[in-house]
Amino acid sequence: MKRINHILTLIIALLASVTVMAQSVPERPQPNKFAIKKVDFDHIKEVTSNPNNAYYYPKLMKAYNSNDTTLSIEAWRNFYYGYTFQEDYNPFRESVYSNVVEQLYYKQPLSRADCDSIEKYAEKSLNDNIFDMNQMNFFIYVLKEKKKYARAAVRQYRLDRLIAAIMSSGRGTKEEPWVVITPEHEYNIINFLGFVATEHETLDGGIDYIKVQPVAGKNTDGFYFDISRMMQVADLKFPDI
Repeated sequence: MKRINHILTLIIALLASVTVMAQSVPERPQPNKFAIKKVDFDHIKEVTSNPNNAYYYPKLMKAYNSNDTTLSIEAWRNFYYGYTFQEDYNPFRESVYSNVVEQLYYKQPLSRADCDSIEKYAEKSLNDNIFDMNQMNFFIYVLKEKKKYARAAVRQYRLDRLIAAIMSSGRGTKEEPWVVITPEHEYNIINFLGFVATEHETLDGGIDYIKVQPVAGKNTDGFYFDISRMMQVADLKFPDI
């Protein structure tokens, strides 16, 4: 059942993210901008649980909530991957408000009241699930629609840093897969790169392979993602699923 639920979650994530990621804006992080560094979860657990360390998780959360733009890519890596060691981490987490936002967004064109509701519920959804990139995109879109450009820029910065943190974990190859902590992020990364996912395959060793539609000028059939930490936590927290 767990494998079936995992695949269904991926399919839902694909349908939810294809349109919203089309709303990307310029000056996004470049795939090769940051040095590639293998994710060491043992080290991340150590530093994020040490109150004397700069990467102590409550410190990183405080910096995130205060919109600190001075955080290094290493800080963002520890913030993203360190979340898997927090008590409320659920790799399949979904806010009760997320469906409300999606239903409103896809009405198009949006009325002022629709925009107000999307802003309200997207923010509530992100307060419940801070790494939901689909909701981040909805929120950024509607803030720009309402000409709240400063707030949109803050949210865009957060999204860009999270994408950069993931992309610094590998190259999307079989030898160096990107490490993600929730299934939706596989599709967020693929769509960010300008591809559309067509097929999902789970391989041995906690690896997902996502095939993509051909794109002119890009010689890529698909991308590899490491979901081993995600599934390890799922096995521990939800053994009966």
